[in-house]
This record gives sequence, structure tokens and C-alpha cells, in this order.
Amino acid sequence: MIVTSELGETARYVLAAFREAGHTIVTAESCTGGLIAALLTDIAGSSDVFERGFVTYSNEAKMECLGVREEILAQHGAVSAETAMAMAEGALAHSRASVAVSVTGIAGPGGGSAEKPVGLVFVAIASPMGLFVEELRLGAVGRELVRAQTAQAALEMLVAFGLDEEEDAAPEEPEPS
Repeated sequence: MIVTSELGETARYVLAAFREAGHTIVTAESCTGGLIAALLTDIAGSSDVFERGFVTYSNEAKMECLGVREEILAQHGAVSAETAMAMAEGALAHSRASVAVSVTGIAGPGGGSAEKPVGLVFVAIASPMGLFVEELRLGAVGRELVRAQTAQAALEMLVAFGLDEEEDAAPEEPEPS
């Protein structure tokens, strides 16, 4: 997996914003296979913000590690808004973090269908502000790009929906010299 400088910069921004707000993060990843956790922990000092990560690739792992109900998986499938939300809520419940992000999708090249094509991804956030889910239709752009774009979207959603509204979510930018 090639990590772009944009992904690294977004991860740095997320850590700074969460550090300033006093929040911690837990990840629950399926199609990204731990990429979001890796991006965050690649940065020195991330342990004060990143609490833990779950890679729950199989349905069994989603049920055992995160408490996703079998009925949700049977009715909606692993790649669904309902599963993404259950993963985020489960990650929060099975950690000491204050905000959870989850991702589930079809990275490809195979595994897609007319109803759920390659590049279909769901990203969910569970936070003090509530539960949010977003559907991404990235297309059959290749496994690596689907995973990278999913990680980018998840990091951006962490800042958008993971921080309390009344708090200044953005870290202060240094003034130009």
C-alpha cells in the first residue's frame, strides 16, 4: 500500500485536533485492513489519542470483537450502513475511546454485485455528537485506491463528526514567519 503525503497530513491533523479536544479514537476496520490505525500510529506521540483498533474482516470477527448482531449481518450484509453503524457502536463499547470510526466495503477487484458494486464503502462515526454514516461509491478504481480513498474519507469524517460542536475542533495553525 502506497501512503500518500495527503493521507499522512490528514492523519497528523486528526491527531492534533483530537489531542486539543481531549478525545481519543478507536477504529473498527474491514475493507481497509487496519490502514487507518496504521496511518494514525505511524505518527510519533499518537498513543495519547489513538486508544486501539479492531480489524474485523470476517463476519465472525465483527460479531465476536464488536458485538455486531448476527441479524444485522443476515438482513443487511457485511457491506451496509447498518453494519458500519453497529461496528462503530461496538468499537466504542469495547474500548475506552471517546470516538469510534468504522469502515466496511468492497475493495475489489472481485466480490461486487449489481446491488453492491466494487468500490461501495460505508464509513460510520460514533461520538458524543451521535451516530453518523456515509455511503461512498468510489467505483472500480483498484483495490489500493479504494482503500486509500476510504481511509482519507474516514479521517476527514473523524474531524467533521467526531468532535463536539461547541469545541474548536481545528488545531491552531502556526502563523507564517
